[in-house]
Amino acid sequence: MNTRKNAGVNHPGPALPAARGRERGTGLVVVIMLLAFMMTVGMVLLSTVRTGPEIAGTLRLQRQAFDAAESGFNAAWLEVGRYFVSQDWTSFDGHYVQEPYGIDIPQDEKYFRRQTDEELLAMVGDFSAGSAGSANVIYYKEFYIHTASGLDPRYSYTVFLIDDEAAGSEAPDAGDALMVCIGAVELGGRISTARIEIELVVELPGT
Repeated sequence: MNTRKNAGVNHPGPALPAARGRERGTGLVVVIMLLAFMMTVGMVLLSTVRTGPEIAGTLRLQRQAFDAAESGFNAAWLEVGRYFVSQDWTSFDGHYVQEPYGIDIPQDEKYFRRQTDEELLAMVGDFSAGSAGSANVIYYKEFYIHTASGLDPRYSYTVFLIDDEAAGSEAPDAGDALMVCIGAVELGGRISTARIEIELVVELPGT
């Protein structure tokens, strides 16, 4: 009977070190997971700190390019208005950009809406030289921001008219045109562009 009592009393003793070991192991895993989480959060924050200014800079350039496109529209709108008031123009006929061939034909690979802004600028002129290569371009790489030393060459706009009935799917209408305005900003060796398109309509005699 004494042997049974001793055996019963001695059973719980050896289990205690194993339980403590499991607790220490669980605590170590938790610490490792916590450190890994903190490292991940740190890497994300570091990445955000690095890319945040770049994103802000890109957005700022895009806004400036859009402002340049709007300035191009405002200038060209006044110019075209003067042509009609003075009767130098009586319609848009003969004033559309039609070069290179296909620029105004939706089915053609050179259709203007199939091109990026930079590709379109290269199609109608030489951007590095600042000279138009197609006839009827209203403005090509026109500088518009005045500084103490003259016009700022970093900001420009290009404007021309497209015949939206050139493909022949609709009856020709010389009383309307698409005005395409491309704003460009050249900073730090990069070119940022933005494009806006506005449909112009005039009332022709007899319409």
